[in-house]
Amino acid sequence: MTRIAPAGPRTHKKQIVLAHGGGGQLTDELLDTIIRPRFGNTTLDAMGDSALLEIGAGRVAFTTDTYVVRPLEFPGGDIGRLAVCGTVNDLAVSGAEPRWLSLALILEEGVAIATLERVLDSARGAAEEAGVQIVTGDTKVVARGQADGVYINTAGVGVVRAGVDLAPEHARPGDAVLLSGTIADHGMAVMLQRQDTAGVRSNLASDVAPINGLARALMDAAPGVRFMRDPTRGGLAGVLADLAERSGRRVSVDETAIPMRRETLYAAEMLGIDPLDVANEGKLVAVVPPGEARSALDAVRAHERGREAAIIGHVGEEADGLCELVTDVGGRRVLLKPYGEELPRIC
Repeated sequence: MTRIAPAGPRTHKKQIVLAHGGGGQLTDELLDTIIRPRFGNTTLDAMGDSALLEIGAGRVAFTTDTYVVRPLEFPGGDIGRLAVCGTVNDLAVSGAEPRWLSLALILEEGVAIATLERVLDSARGAAEEAGVQIVTGDTKVVARGQADGVYINTAGVGVVRAGVDLAPEHARPGDAVLLSGTIADHGMAVMLQRQDTAGVRSNLASDVAPINGLARALMDAAPGVRFMRDPTRGGLAGVLADLAERSGRRVSVDETAIPMRRETLYAAEMLGIDPLDVANEGKLVAVVPPGEARSALDAVRAHERGREAAIIGHVGEEADGLCELVTDVGGRRVLLKPYGEELPRIC
């Protein structure tokens, strides 16, 4: 038997830790040193939310994701709604109109049938809301204690809009950075459900929702849009730091312009978590040319999912690849991707 040599420099960790799944620096390290060297190709190496594939005269976007949220049901949603919306949104921010999804289940022995029915009904409702069909899937059952109730894997296919080419490398000096609404609602709603917060009452709910209609409205109003991303794992900080690094430009963000609900901020402060690092499941970040910023913002605000949208920053002339946050007291700090994961199992 031929021994296959390691494909690249190995991670400094000796084994997988929870933080490897957090969407931060450790995730990047795992991808760059262990996974991507073994499968690398020009399509995979683009590292977008979806793979863009040439099919005849057109293009399709193809994406996949796995959901292991705990608890399975939380204020504003559940694992079924989360799985459908997350896959729809990855297609939408790639410039595609989502069409078809697969849905695969890993069920733990002992999970209540009533729970499974609620999750599947929720997934069906989210698919109808997004205008997509679930057209294939798979089901496996594992022994009690070998899973955590229900895990879901979804994959999705969408048709890419003609002329759209979205990538962080396309950002140019003067471009506006647009955020479609309040941050950190999903992550904090999930965390409050599983922390020992006896006596704490909150109306905080996850923002989990399909944003394909929102992305469509933005692209209609700003056909020159350079980049879109949904700030899930790693939160807003992760997206902005990645945008700066991959564009090679400084991205400056005004902290006071970032929309955030007071209850979300209070929950984050109570748990000692930076809301900029917290996952969102119904928002998008976009980079648009300066001449289209006003029309893009108006179009997003006119949509029911974007009423609290704001221009939160801009792309600068400096070619240092840093993301700079101007704080509410006038200070400045560099935003970095979270190293690991403060909030495991939230998506």
